[in-house]
Amino acid sequence: MKTAVIYWSGTGNTEAMANAVAEGAGVDALTVSDFGGNAADFDALAFGCPAMGAEVLEEDEFDPFFTGIEKELSGKTVLLFGSYGWGDGEWMRNWEERVKAAGANLLGDEGYIVNEAPSDDDLARLKALGAELAGAQA
Repeated sequence: MKTAVIYWSGTGNTEAMANAVAEGAGVDALTVSDFGGNAADFDALAFGCPAMGAEVLEEDEFDPFFTGIEKELSGKTVLLFGSYGWGDGEWMRNWEERVKAAGANLLGDEGYIVNEAPSDDDLARLKALGAELAGAQA
């Protein structure tokens, strides 16, 4: 079972979430700029990105990356996570729809979001989700 945890973080909140998921999955969390692999080579992928602007994915680095690999997600198990400081989670709902439309199996059927910084309980839940993700296709 090959698993990747890929994220973009502006303030460190999503990075903390990514590190918890990666710990649970037994892999290293990689920023979008550090990910040198091919999404098609993985069985399960976790993606983290906070809400930006008017509740959208980060537009300069993350969204172009994600758009480029979207077609490779069919049949894969995917976990989405991120933090937000305003709004109602619209960015995550839109992202979930994109993942499902790409034919991926969304772990838990929805992304995991936190307002501002993740709590210890959030990090524990994300670690458990990482473990579930890594074993999802085992």
